[in-house]
Amino acid sequence: MNRSLVWIDVGRLAMIVSLWLLSAIASASTVLSPTELSSLVSGRYGERKAAIEKLTQADPAVAGPLLQSLSQGTLFELPDGNIVIKSGTGYIQPLNGQTFPAHIQPVRQATLNNALRRQVQNALASLSLFSQDIRSRRMAIDNLLSRPDSLSAEQLARATSTETDPALKAKLGILHALSVADDQAAGNAQRLQAIVSLGAVNLSQARAVLNTVIDEERDKSGELSLAAGEALARMDARQRNSALASNAFTGLSLGSVLVLAALGLAVIYGLIGVINMAHGEFLMLGAYATYLTQRAFQTWLPDWFDYYLIAALPVAFVITAAIGMMIEWLIIRHLYGRPLESLLATFGVSLLMMQTVRLVFGAQNVDVSNPSWMSGSVAPLAEWLPAFVIAYNRLYILGFSLVVVFGLYLVLNKTRLGLFIRACTQNRSMAACVGIRTRKVDAYAFALGAGIAGLGGVALSQIGNVGPDLGQVYLIDSFMAVVLGGVGQLIGTVVGAFGLGILSKLGEPLMGAVLVKIVILLLIVAFIQKRPQGLFAQKGRSAAQA
Repeated sequence: MNRSLVWIDVGRLAMIVSLWLLSAIASASTVLSPTELSSLVSGRYGERKAAIEKLTQADPAVAGPLLQSLSQGTLFELPDGNIVIKSGTGYIQPLNGQTFPAHIQPVRQATLNNALRRQVQNALASLSLFSQDIRSRRMAIDNLLSRPDSLSAEQLARATSTETDPALKAKLGILHALSVADDQAAGNAQRLQAIVSLGAVNLSQARAVLNTVIDEERDKSGELSLAAGEALARMDARQRNSALASNAFTGLSLGSVLVLAALGLAVIYGLIGVINMAHGEFLMLGAYATYLTQRAFQTWLPDWFDYYLIAALPVAFVITAAIGMMIEWLIIRHLYGRPLESLLATFGVSLLMMQTVRLVFGAQNVDVSNPSWMSGSVAPLAEWLPAFVIAYNRLYILGFSLVVVFGLYLVLNKTRLGLFIRACTQNRSMAACVGIRTRKVDAYAFALGAGIAGLGGVALSQIGNVGPDLGQVYLIDSFMAVVLGGVGQLIGTVVGAFGLGILSKLGEPLMGAVLVKIVILLLIVAFIQKRPQGLFAQKGRSAAQA
């Protein structure tokens, strides 16, 4: 039963294709003569080129099937000399509509060399300008922008007059400007106007046309050459501004990642005074928690896959906070007041966590996919900054980092735990004297810092590779952000992280990624010598004692 239904559907499809071909056949005889049609299969190169050119000027409904058959290799010559198009049920003669059964073996197939194939593709693109489907027209215009000389002035004028979409009409205007600027037969006034308009677009083809004009007009009056040079200068200025804006946004994106990595470190280092060398591994654990959540949704909740990242946030926070509290209870609390031993111990914990992940998940990176709502990008200032593109995933991470900063601010300033943490940070001995259980606060603070790092790992999984060495990349930069901003200061950590991110990305085009890190490190060392407390000084008696 199912097979019979399939064959019925195939028959209906073949009938539709045949009717489409027959609708064009009624007018095909007015496009090509029998000799010209035959030349498409067996003619010389010049004859075939002329026939294709004639099809290009014809009505799209008439010329389209013939050009499609040439492009797809379905134009044949039968033993009796008839030139036919292969359809689902046999062959159709395009001049008179005569049909032939499918069992007839053709003697020759229309073949195209590279030049003729390009000509056919250009012809199909130009005919698509008059399609009823806006997507087909948009694709055709985008293709023709890379080769504007393949479209005749008459076709361009007709397409411009019939186009109703404003954006596509503007692109057709660019296509017209490219054609006129490169046409030496056009008047100087027309070419000058076209050259000026090309200075406002961002196309490699426009740059090539302007350079051609400069070379051609080098030994002449220079009016067109000067205008082309000014247009290129405007294009270069937009490119520089676009690159600057892109680097600045990339710096903000890097800063948002550093904020998520450094916030937890600021809480731990500011309160306990422990240099936690395993902090980067909490980022890594958060990323792997995201991976496990993704796998769980793929297995049990595939219809809800786009929401797995939201579910991964509490999962990553709880897992990393629990592991952080366990590490503090087993190791860190026994080493308070012994900075060298605690540094070495956390370094050992870092190695242990990385090797454990390698044993469980393997040494290779794991694949964490973006949800559909985090995929893609937007160009908000395409008219002024054409190369400035904002990726949705980085935009979401920037917003998420600000939400985490605000949430941590509320925890530290509006909750009982935050009051205890601030009290212990400012004066631990006095806090103990008024009844605050400082050891318990230390454990909660360590868990809070580890949990925030886990949230950072969730964000990192969306923009980079997830592997056992993930956390090592951001550890040193996180320490620099904390020290630069001021130990224990939330606003200082945020300013330091964003400042380092923007400075790094703005400096990389000038001196390279490695050298810019060295320069930033030297600047931080010089700054700390002059202002050891960082950008934002710590308040309280502990700061005065320091």
